[in-house]
Amino acid sequence: MIKNVLFDMGNVLMRWDPALFVRRCGYTGEDAELLRREVYGNVDWVMLDRGVLTDAEAAERIRRRVPERLRDAVGTLVSGWDDEPLQVPGMEDLVRELSEKGCGLYLLTNCGPRHREYWPKFPVSRYFGDRIMRSSDWKLLKPDPAFYEKALDMFSLDRRECVFIDDNPANVEAALRLGLEGLVFFNDAALLRRSLRALGLDFLK
Repeated sequence: MIKNVLFDMGNVLMRWDPALFVRRCGYTGEDAELLRREVYGNVDWVMLDRGVLTDAEAAERIRRRVPERLRDAVGTLVSGWDDEPLQVPGMEDLVRELSEKGCGLYLLTNCGPRHREYWPKFPVSRYFGDRIMRSSDWKLLKPDPAFYEKALDMFSLDRRECVFIDDNPANVEAALRLGLEGLVFFNDAALLRRSLRALGLDFLK
């Protein structure tokens, strides 16, 4: 029986859209693509999520790789992408309903150390309290099995009572291999509701 719902964050509970973040800074065309690639698509962002770089260190590394005309944007893209927080439609309602019915709600996310600063900007965050597994806190990244094992141990969870939801199929597959239920999120809260009902959470509308 499913008692606990474990959520990924980006593009599940909050919108993660690097192209949008770059457009907000006023860049288009080749400059926009270069910034998107060098800021969000390079190894520095992975190292931020692993907790081995700070925002300032990552920004400095990125500035060295981009033309001078683009360097002023780097700090904003690294540390200011959340200035206009966007939630995924329908997901706060679903999370609230799960909370009201007594489900355990947990956040399992690959994120940098600044997560504590920007996560409270998203209204859905109030349903999770401190039940958060941050990759940067433990130097572990999904889909490493050790990430999930650490979360299960930290929160004293029975894997047979958990479903993990992520937009990345590789992350869900890793959870399935460890004995959790798993669902891929396709940016469709109504579809997710139906999938959760099929797992036995039939109180969902």
